[in-house]
Amino acid sequence: MENIAIVVMLLFGVTFLAVLSEKIRFPFPIALVLIGLAISLIPNLPPIVLDPNIVFLVFLPPLLYAAAWYTSWHEFKANLRPISLAAFGLVFFTTGLVGVAAHFLIPGLGWAEAFLLGAIVSPPDAVAASAVTKGLGLHPRMIAILEGESLLNDASGLIAYKYAIAAVMTGTFSLWQASGQFAMVVVGGVAIGLVVGYIMFVIHEKFICDATVETTLTVLTPYASYLLAEYVHVSGVLAVVATGLYLSFRSADFFSHNSRIQTYSVWEMLIFILNGLVFILIGLQLPRVLDGLGGVPFWELLWYGLAVSIVVVVVRFIWVVPAALLPRLLSKKIREREAFDSRNMVIFGWSGMRGVVSMAAALAVPLTIGGTTPFPNRNLIIFLTFCVVIFTLVLLGLTLPWLIRHLRLPPYSPLAEEYDTRMQVVSGSIAHIEDNFALVNESILARIKDKYEIKYNRLQKTDLPLTPANAENGVSSTPTEIFNQFISLQIELLDVERDIVKQLRKQGKSSDDVVRKIERELDLEETRLRMDLVER
Repeated sequence: MENIAIVVMLLFGVTFLAVLSEKIRFPFPIALVLIGLAISLIPNLPPIVLDPNIVFLVFLPPLLYAAAWYTSWHEFKANLRPISLAAFGLVFFTTGLVGVAAHFLIPGLGWAEAFLLGAIVSPPDAVAASAVTKGLGLHPRMIAILEGESLLNDASGLIAYKYAIAAVMTGTFSLWQASGQFAMVVVGGVAIGLVVGYIMFVIHEKFICDATVETTLTVLTPYASYLLAEYVHVSGVLAVVATGLYLSFRSADFFSHNSRIQTYSVWEMLIFILNGLVFILIGLQLPRVLDGLGGVPFWELLWYGLAVSIVVVVVRFIWVVPAALLPRLLSKKIREREAFDSRNMVIFGWSGMRGVVSMAAALAVPLTIGGTTPFPNRNLIIFLTFCVVIFTLVLLGLTLPWLIRHLRLPPYSPLAEEYDTRMQVVSGSIAHIEDNFALVNESILARIKDKYEIKYNRLQKTDLPLTPANAENGVSSTPTEIFNQFISLQIELLDVERDIVKQLRKQGKSSDDVVRKIERELDLEETRLRMDLVER
């Protein structure tokens, strides 16, 4: 009970620091890792011992599902080559080189534990990169590559992580056997994820009509996908990613406006709490981790952490040059289709911040082998992971905005795309008015048209009918009926706007960020309009 009270109080502290972070415009992922470090320095806090399996199950499915949900499928597909090179090639390259470096630099760290450390620190955190680069005008293609890389490399890194765990547990490892199993695990995980996604889509579309139930189902979905995949011994991580991508792309087909508003709000809160909890838990465990490393001087541990962190950063720069240049050298189509700016290579290399997934994976390392023998170097692996997260988030994260400004990349603004999308939405709605509302009360029709002229000028309010038209078009109407008809027609047109936005998204003509922004405006407007309807 005491431990729960401490965690709750620390969550309060994280929440208040989030408010402060927003006020001073300090990236919250960087604040989180500093909070974890500060918590570890608070004296007399009780250590918390967690079941590693619980850590993996509780934290990873929702974090990966949220990352997949906010990834644009069209941008992901359009940049699949650089994303795949980074998400698979770079992850295994990082795992290998970090493993070799750690084994030779750190006395007593076996090959299997060294490669386990490499797998844990190999996947960067897109949330951190997005938070740091927000508002700096990076091109959407660069953002899509960073986010897509993080989405898939979490999966590939965690698959490598499980093979490394198995190697430590059994003392054996076969590259050929692991390669064959890897293909089966990947294909099986994606297949399970798509099946779960389709089943959930049918359930959402055909059976669910309550926003609270629908929101609850979205929270349970990643756990269902993960557990089912793990039960049949394929990648639960890839299953969650595939489910999230599928349902995100189809979400406009089944979410009502109430469900969408409620679901996004609940998920924002859930991810905030989970991120905070991970760093609170690592802060509470660090003193115990350091006690377990009592035989090694602290300055020596810091040197190991710094050395591994430098290797992690350097390996990314070693990889990015051939990965970016060789495809252009070998393919004329790539040279013609994709603009090239060497400054983007620097930005990509400097964006390798590690974050919450690496910390969750470190905390999930088993306590023992076979229930009796302590897992070798577990405390050292957790400490080194925390060092890499601190080093990359603080050093790279705080200097990345300066680097972007110093390189003088041409800033990209989404306003032109947003303007074009809004123009098509308003034009399509006006066409619907002209084609379908010919018999509507002229007074109401005039006001509806006025409203869309106002929307054209980026205003979102409209005057309500001030006087009844009791005998227009030969139809006698009460003020209440006219008012409700006016509101109902506006709601109908909101559905027209949604349909247009949905089609633009499915055709890949408008990005997910712009679509979500417009959808949220339409959802909020429909909520207000439905509250204005007068009961008869």
